[in-house]
Amino acid sequence: MAYENGIFGCRGVGISFGGRAILRDVSLAVAPGEVLGLVGPNGAGKTSLFEILCGRYTASAGEVFLKDQDITRRAVHDRARLGLARTYQSPVVPQALTIAETFRAARYAYSPYKTRMEAEWACHLANFRQSWDRIAGSLDTFDRRKLLLACLLMRRPAVLLLDEPASGLINSEIDELDLIIRRLVDEYHIAAILIEHRLELLSAIADRTVVLDMGEVIATGTPQEVFRNPRVLAAYFEEPAHG
Repeated sequence: MAYENGIFGCRGVGISFGGRAILRDVSLAVAPGEVLGLVGPNGAGKTSLFEILCGRYTASAGEVFLKDQDITRRAVHDRARLGLARTYQSPVVPQALTIAETFRAARYAYSPYKTRMEAEWACHLANFRQSWDRIAGSLDTFDRRKLLLACLLMRRPAVLLLDEPASGLINSEIDELDLIIRRLVDEYHIAAILIEHRLELLSAIADRTVVLDMGEVIATGTPQEVFRNPRVLAAYFEEPAHG
């Protein structure tokens, strides 16, 4: 199985809400220096899987692992200390704080406390180039994403969970985002799992892709392989591909 070589992932994960199975027997893993794409039609279970991976939901079956540790029952903050970081689809930042104040809050969120120099280093990695006197709430969508990413990178995470990071961005910003993620993965060997609806972005950036449909994994492989898979095409377009 692929997860045997991964630094982070899950084995046989399942969860139900109100008697309805949302995820069934889901296994995946990502290795250092790899981008794993996670795709599927609306309602496939992608966000629920992210909630289990980061610790906001507890799986009813299966396990989550990080660095050879079973973290299935570990709290969100414990997973963060072990090297797991997550971004959200909506880049919510403190509306009334300056960028400097936002970084200060992130630096002192938990020990070991981080220095301003480490925050400046993280800004460089995220290509975030705004004045620290600026109010965070005045930033546009892309700079909000960069600010939040920099706050995570200060902690030097081993794994990044990125929930639709291209949402709300224009093409030139998506190209820049692609370069930022690839640099983090290639130069710093971060493992990244990326939920994304823009298949062209995944085709450009993902090393492998896992496709969910109705809470189950229906395909795994390179983006080019899975996007030609008849079962994947049927899930997206409601009828099998012909020819």
